[in-house]
Amino acid sequence: MRSLILLFGFWGLLLWTGPVFGQTPAPVSPITREPVIPVSSNALSRTAISASGSTSLAAATTPDSLIVFTADEFYQAVLQHNPIVKQAALLGLEAQAQVQQARGAFDPRIFSDYSRKHFGNTLYYDKWQSGLLVPVLPGGLDLKLGYDRNTGDYLNPENVVPPTGLLALGVKVPVSQGLFIDARRNALRQARLAVNLAEADRISLINKTLLDAAKAYWDWYLAYQQFRWVERGYQLAQTRFVAVRQRALIGDAAAIDTTEALITAQDRQVQLQQAGVDLQNSRLMLSTFLWSSRDSAVPQPVDLPLAVIPQAAPPDQASQLQIQDLLSRAAQQHPDLIKLANKQQQLTIEERYRRALLLPKVSLEASLLSRGPLPEGNGDGSTYYGVQPSNHKIGVDLAFPLFLRAERGKLRQVQLKNQQTGLERQQTGRDIVNEVQSYWNDLVTLEQQIATQQQTMRNQQVLVRAEVEKFQMGESSLFLVNSRESKLIDLQIKLEELRSKHQKALANLWYAAGSNVGVR
Repeated sequence: MRSLILLFGFWGLLLWTGPVFGQTPAPVSPITREPVIPVSSNALSRTAISASGSTSLAAATTPDSLIVFTADEFYQAVLQHNPIVKQAALLGLEAQAQVQQARGAFDPRIFSDYSRKHFGNTLYYDKWQSGLLVPVLPGGLDLKLGYDRNTGDYLNPENVVPPTGLLALGVKVPVSQGLFIDARRNALRQARLAVNLAEADRISLINKTLLDAAKAYWDWYLAYQQFRWVERGYQLAQTRFVAVRQRALIGDAAAIDTTEALITAQDRQVQLQQAGVDLQNSRLMLSTFLWSSRDSAVPQPVDLPLAVIPQAAPPDQASQLQIQDLLSRAAQQHPDLIKLANKQQQLTIEERYRRALLLPKVSLEASLLSRGPLPEGNGDGSTYYGVQPSNHKIGVDLAFPLFLRAERGKLRQVQLKNQQTGLERQQTGRDIVNEVQSYWNDLVTLEQQIATQQQTMRNQQVLVRAEVEKFQMGESSLFLVNSRESKLIDLQIKLEELRSKHQKALANLWYAAGSNVGVR
């Protein structure tokens, strides 16, 4: 009997003196799962796992086999291998393709038109017109090099050309509408601005992916810490139940105390089972962001091994930031503001183009004419049909709608859209400032709450140790010991929850400022 009492007293002294919750005993859990695929070092940075064949949380999380997978390593793995991040990179390539497509309107073009009519042993006509058309970006000019060769008995007189054909070198110039901007230049300029829009969309998509990844990581951290503390409580309850049962068998404790200890152990076992399920689900959510890829190969999903654990939450990160720097960063680099600014520029260009359509459409076309090259050996050196100012062809093209209702309506529509975008840009800027300030306030408040919660937990540890000492001296009950202990576990879990919220608030702060925690 004396030895059992000494054993129970040593157990209480060992568990409740010193930093009671500062050690990491081996987890004991009935939860099992299927073996997971080994994680490659390429996917998890320096974290290479070989002990992934474990079938239970207890077997895979012994202190010697645990490997810390830090948040920064996780973020880098997401940035390098996640398909959504790779998809974001395609947005810029798509915008460049649009620019190339718009440039196609200024590509030189070769044309040729041939027609022939022969009927009743009579050649009515044999006409061949070909040439090269070269659009010029500045000024909207079109350079034209043409060659006509027409023969036949029934040619239209205006199509009669010298036997060697007719060469023409000309230019088509818009005089009013289309002189400074036309449909081709409008499309090209807007496509160039679309590259900036695509870059903003790429950054926004990456930032959103990293924000979701950060939330998943710190949810995993919270689930791991909750499982860790609930498991310790279950171990304490289980050990206490065994000791109380031994005391009850020798008559040193009441039988009802055994029931009390058993109920506590069973209740904490249920909590442990639920915590184990939450931990497994959080691992699954985290694994959705983990992929492995090499060069241009298709990314492959990667499972998070059981032996990998999250890092400890870093403290006091608000002191390393300056709210004014974040607001300045948001004003200059936030992708939403960049997109709205480029949309306004696009609408400004579109408005300029629509204003040009209100002018009359007047185009001048002029060409210098010359006969084709003479056959070899022909000594005719006459310049009568050569290149000279008197041999020319000119034309004027004029068109002007009388009411311009379609043009004026479209111009007004573009103007209203431009005003709407400007107002949206102002409101978005204000929303971003308020959002950054809000998450900053959350971050500072959470750090204060964490400091208070740490002090509360230390005070609760003092109460637990005092209650255990009173119980050993027979001045307290098992119910009070369990209550104090449960409160301590709840306070510790609450502390880890605040730490998790603190890291999420930090991720939200960087996202609100137009950046992300992976490249801050």
